[in-house]
Amino acid sequence: GILPPLIVETPKTAVKFFTFEQYNTTFKSPHLDPAISISLAGLCSGFTEALLLCPFEGVRVHLQSERHIIIKLQRSIAAIARDIIRTEGIGINWLYFGLTATLARHGTWNMIYFGLYYNMKPWIPDAREPTKNLVARIGLGFIAGTIASVANIPCDVAKSRIQGPRPSTGVRKYKGLMQSMILVYKQEGFVFLSPSNFLTMKAIKRNEVLV
Repeated sequence: GILPPLIVETPKTAVKFFTFEQYNTTFKSPHLDPAISISLAGLCSGFTEALLLCPFEGVRVHLQSERHIIIKLQRSIAAIARDIIRTEGIGINWLYFGLTATLARHGTWNMIYFGLYYNMKPWIPDAREPTKNLVARIGLGFIAGTIASVANIPCDVAKSRIQGPRPSTGVRKYKGLMQSMILVYKQEGFVFLSPSNFLTMKAIKRNEVLV
């Protein structure tokens, strides 16, 4: 299941930062607090990123959930995608199944990350002090990424459950964002919505330093 994220990672990152800059320019207004406009631009860039990423995430989750199949016997991502499109279509019923959770996941992360980073950026030492400037940027990126991940994990857990393989009965247990989070909380407890080891890995993986 590693190939889908590898394929989409470069264009996804490009879309994230390019659309953020475009939305930030659009939302700038003397009548709107910069903190709000930056966070709003981050939210919209997350939504745009999610639209690109959702089909790849669905295929990735499907591949990674086939634990009973050895890797060399697994079908290719192209074969799985073709099968999904042929049997279920490209709409929100399958290839874009879990779109709401994906929108919430990326929208939340980008909104908090960009909002925190750019609003705290004035506190970074001047670029004429390159060492302090670099250390401050790395630290700020890590802090913003960690806080964004704390808020983001419940949506990520729900998304993974929703996009998992269809049960043999054909009846899905996890259907929507809020329904899935409530169900996970009731059946497995809060710890499954914010496991500490998943949080640490997520913060490191998603931390991006703006140069």
